[in-house]
Amino acid sequence: MRSFIQTAGMLPVLVLLAVLFQFLSSYADTGSFNFASGRFLTSANLPVVAQLASINTVLATGMTFVILTGGIDLSVGSILAVAAMSALIIANIANYSVITVPVALLVGAGFGLINGSLIAALKLPPFIVTLGSLTAVRGLARYFGNDTTVFNSDLSFAGIANNIPTPIGDISWLTVIALVVVVAAWFILRRTVLGVHIYAVGGNPAAARLSGIKVWAVLLFVYGASGVLSGLAGLMQAAQLQSANGLQLGTGYELDAIAAVILGGTSFVGGVGSVVGTLIGALIIAVLANGLILAGVSDVWQFIIKGLVIIGAVALDRLRNQGGART
Repeated sequence: MRSFIQTAGMLPVLVLLAVLFQFLSSYADTGSFNFASGRFLTSANLPVVAQLASINTVLATGMTFVILTGGIDLSVGSILAVAAMSALIIANIANYSVITVPVALLVGAGFGLINGSLIAALKLPPFIVTLGSLTAVRGLARYFGNDTTVFNSDLSFAGIANNIPTPIGDISWLTVIALVVVVAAWFILRRTVLGVHIYAVGGNPAAARLSGIKVWAVLLFVYGASGVLSGLAGLMQAAQLQSANGLQLGTGYELDAIAAVILGGTSFVGGVGSVVGTLIGALIIAVLANGLILAGVSDVWQFIIKGLVIIGAVALDRLRNQGGART
């Protein structure tokens, strides 16, 4: 029961924001607060919110693995960009479009494993390693695209973001992919020995090592997984835009991914947290982005309000956990 409360700790905030934006969107349209006339909680808008959260959910799931071990991965946005760029460049070469998806995933896995190797083998701080990767990989993404935007209006997998229907109504394949990733990550963390080892490494690396856990292998897995999921997110982004730009694509995404993980209750020092909480955190960020637009809030105030709500939500959750620890 306590585990469920910790996991769903931010769920009331998500519900409260949804109700608030239902009222605010009605005021933006009619000049009065009328719950029934709001545009947020409608069958047309909720799938949009779900799709808006999908890419961040995939990135944040990989970030959850990393933060559970006490690490951080600042390079996810850059890896997303270079994976998307790789997919589009290959898709533009005749007879090679069939390998675009595996190549993008391998590119993501490769950069993730490089991060993991430097952290596990050389004992370098994750913050420094992934900060360097953030810049270096961003440079490679720009180099691959010759610092231009690469287009492909006939991208073979573009239908997952646009016109291929799913068995569940207006829910897009991007949302389905994100949910499958969350379920797979939940299974690994809660139903496998590897999951136990990830929590153990984050809780106490020295004790984990003394108990026989191969800490280096766990670190390679979590950074490799983060890289693969960044590559997957790059494919999802490329499917949406049918283009990629090494300079702009994925910029700042690492901050949204970290925010989703922390909002979801995962401890920054590792050892505590869940991927279900991360899903709730990603939904909160998507609700804020979509709801503020429907409420007619300017772009500048959207940034300010989004940052303040995230800080306030995390502070409330921290106070709740401290209160629970005393009782």
